[in-house]
Parts: sequence; structure tokens; C-alpha cells
Amino acid sequence: MSTLQKLFKQTFIYGLATVLPRMLSFLLVPLYTQVLPKEEYGEISVIFAYFVLFNVILAYGMETAFFRFYNKKENSEEVLSTAGWSLVTSSLLFFAGAFLAQSWIAGITGIPLEYIKLVIWILLLDALVIIPFAWLRATERPVKYAIIKILNVAINLGLNVFFLLLLKDWSKEFRFLQPLYVPGFEINYVFIANLIASGVTLMLMFPFYLRIKAIFNTDLWKSMMRYALPVLVAGIAFSINEVFDRIMLDYLLPQSIAKAEIGAYAACYKLALFMTLFATAFRLGIEPFFFSHAGAKNARETYALITKYFVVFGCLILVGVIVFIDLLKVILIQNETYWDAMHIVPIILIANLFLGIYHNLSVWYKITDRTKMGGYISVVGAGITIILNIVLIPMISYMGSAIATLAAYGSMMLLSYLIGRKYYPIPYNVKKISFYLLLSLGISLISFVFFRGNYIAGVFFIGLFLLVIYFNEQKEIKQILKQ
Repeated sequence: MSTLQKLFKQTFIYGLATVLPRMLSFLLVPLYTQVLPKEEYGEISVIFAYFVLFNVILAYGMETAFFRFYNKKENSEEVLSTAGWSLVTSSLLFFAGAFLAQSWIAGITGIPLEYIKLVIWILLLDALVIIPFAWLRATERPVKYAIIKILNVAINLGLNVFFLLLLKDWSKEFRFLQPLYVPGFEINYVFIANLIASGVTLMLMFPFYLRIKAIFNTDLWKSMMRYALPVLVAGIAFSINEVFDRIMLDYLLPQSIAKAEIGAYAACYKLALFMTLFATAFRLGIEPFFFSHAGAKNARETYALITKYFVVFGCLILVGVIVFIDLLKVILIQNETYWDAMHIVPIILIANLFLGIYHNLSVWYKITDRTKMGGYISVVGAGITIILNIVLIPMISYMGSAIATLAAYGSMMLLSYLIGRKYYPIPYNVKKISFYLLLSLGISLISFVFFRGNYIAGVFFIGLFLLVIYFNEQKEIKQILKQ
């Protein structure tokens, strides 16, 4: 198998294993919104926001440091054992500290103690498989990696369906299931399903701990930590941009309405996942190409072309989702009480389109080894997220969070473009990209405000946008089709 074939095969497998967990949260939306009232879904959304933040903290950049040093050091086994035991020690220390302080944590976060206990266990189990999964990737075992990741998703999804949809009726028919059913236990069931899936994953990965040696190189660990800490800062900043709005809504809104508002916001936010999945799949597929093509003569022109077509497809998804937004909400959010927050969907879609463009523009700091600049840009975005949420939430509730997300991702996109012009100029076709963005924004606005639910007009708008694309890109489209 050629190097290029191998690269694309592994990219596809890793991409599948990365996108599927994101699909899980998408598939669970109809289930949660059908079974749970807004307040309970809001509670779950806040807790999952803490999950994202603490998963980054508990990894503390060690996974990235492991990849860097594993391929760099002659003694890869020493790197493997040092990274592995570092994560084990820190995870167990976190578990002990969190378990002792669980009542205090419950008081600070406002999360009931019964959920805190489950969350602590899940965070521990997930942290313990970080290096084992990294080792599978480093030793080029993508199939095993993907199978275990997909199995985790399947178990989690299956148990959610069992606990929330089937258990109540089945417990009436089968006596052995009666002890499992507890009325009003739905939120606990969600986290129990997650805990079981994480436990099975750790069991499957446990042989990793039987093969690593009892070696811990302190000097090596210090070097790895120096490399890892900037990654940690960037990771925290990115998680703030992604999920911190739920936590701030919980703190800044009156407690009588906070969870219900968060529940509606989080459910409608999921409709933007079409854009997120496209951007994630595109990034996973094209990122290896960015590095492999860096030495080519026409590299910069190719990067510019790729970014233009990302914008074209992203804009098409934006228009498509906006046109069929009311059809999608009926399919995915069947409880009408959640629809109060539908007006945030266009804003979040545009925000995620900007984030996808930012990831494409970020090629300049990745191939010039200026990854710290990406961290700085993420920190700026996090600052904008926090400040705007504090200012806007008390005035306009979750609409303020949506605007903050748009402002943060838009600022990151512009910063990356402007700074990249200095360090690695790429001849982006700014006029065409701006034209497609403005046209799709205009069509989306007209469709959402004046023709919402009118699918004849909507299909006309999509057709019009496709005709404009074809008219502008027909030479390149014909060339691609011939190839």
C-alpha cells in the first residue's frame, strides 16, 4: 500500500471514530427532548459542559506531548510508560480529591450530589484511556481504535434507549427488571449509561497497562509537561468557546428559569450540528494533506482553493438547514416547548461556519510550527465569549450566548487570516469567498424571516444559490469532473 493510500485509509477510519461520538449527541436529541422536560435537559447540558472542560484539564496536553516525544525519542517505551503513569497518577489524585470534596463541588456548581458522584467516576474512567488510545494511534492500529470508539457510542446509545424508553414497560412484564426501574430517575440513567460505556472501554483497553514498564523518567516528564502546558491552555480556551455559555447561563439567569432556558438553548443548538459534522469531517480529511503538501511548489494556491470550496459547501449547508429548519425541528425536537429558542439556530450555524473557516485558515501556523499562535487566538476567543456572555445574558438570556459564540468564532477567523498574511501569505480569493458568504447570509435571512416554512420558495433559493456557484466555478467544476 502506498503512503498516500495508507494516509487516506487511516484518516477515514480515525475520522469515522471521531465523528460518530459527535453523532451520538445528535441522535440522542429526539430521545431526550421527547422524554425529559426542558429543566432536566438543561441540567444534563450544564453537567456535560463541565465534562468537556474537565476532560481537557485531566488530559492537560499529555496526549499531544506523548505524540511529539514518542516519535522523537529513541526510547519510545520510556515515553510511553512516563506518559501512562503520569495520567494514572493525576487521574487517581483527582478522583480522591473530588470524592472527598464532592459536597463542596455540589454546593459550588449547584449540581445535585447524586450526579456529582457519577460524574467523578466517568471523568476518572475517561482519563485512564487517554494514553492507551494515543498509543493505538501512534502504533498505527486505526481499526482497533475505531472499533472500541464505535462500541462505546453503541453501548451509550443503546443503554439510553433502554433506560429512558423501554425499562418502564419492560419492568412490568419481567420481574428481574423491576429493581432497575426508579420513577423520576431519568437524569441518573443518562449518566449511568455513560458510566457503563466508559467502564467497558477501560476494560477493553486495560491490557495496555499490563504491557507498559514500571518506569518514570522525571526529566523526560518535565520536558513533556513544558510542551503540554501551552496545549492545555489552548484546550481550556477552546472548551470555553464551545460549552462555557451553558455554565454562565446557569449562573447569570434567575434559578427559577435557568435550567429551562438552558434546555431549550442546548436542544436548538444541536441543529447546528450539520455544520459542525461537515467542518469536523472536512478538517480530519484535509489536515494530513496540508502537511504532506507543504513542500509542493503550488502549495499556497492549493490551500486557497481548498478553503474556497470549504466556504462554498459550508454556505450551501447554511442555506439548506435554514430552508428546512422547521422540518428538521419536528424530526429532531419533537417537544414543542423546546422550540422557543429556534431563533438562535441561524446565528449558531453562521458561528460554526466561521469556526470551520478558521480551522482551514489555521494551516499557516501549523505548517510553520507556530502552534502557540493558535493558542493565543483561542484565548482571545475565550475572552470575547466570557465578556459578552456576562454583558448580554442578563439582558437577552441565551440570545446573548448565541451572539457571543458568533463574535468569538468570527474574531478568531479574522485574526487567523490577518496574522497569517504576515507569516505565511496564501492567495485566498477574498472577493469570491466574501461574495458567497454575503449571498448565503442574505438568502438565509430572507428565507428565515419572510419565507419560513415555504418550501417552494426555499427550494428556489437553494437552486438559485447552486446556479450562482455553477456560473462562477463552472471551469473548475468541469475540470474536477473530468479528473
